[in-house]
Amino acid sequence: MKTCLIVDDSKVIRKVARHILETLQFEVDEASDGNEALNQCAAREPDVILLDWNMPIMSGMDFLRAYRASQNSAAKVIFCTTENGIAHIQAAIDAGADEYVMKPFDRETLETKLQLVGCI
Repeated sequence: MKTCLIVDDSKVIRKVARHILETLQFEVDEASDGNEALNQCAAREPDVILLDWNMPIMSGMDFLRAYRASQNSAAKVIFCTTENGIAHIQAAIDAGADEYVMKPFDRETLETKLQLVGCI
């Protein structure tokens, strides 16, 4: 079974994403900020990370840079955020994101992005 780490400070977004991912047969873990996510990735590398941009403690971009610089950084990373400017999208891709999805998202959109990165 594929694994996904949802990194978002919103409990509602984590709950919605968890529901969608579980219907797609993913085993799901959650983190509420980038620092917590780094610790979880060090303990158990997920197949894919669904990552928010704006979070307290450690932002999504700071997490992504630290994660990609680490030894184990093979997971596909899909940014999932309200930031929709071309500059934000380009910065995320440049920092190592594999895909980008806008909030709010639905099952079909998330499933398409997961297919694009080769996780389903």
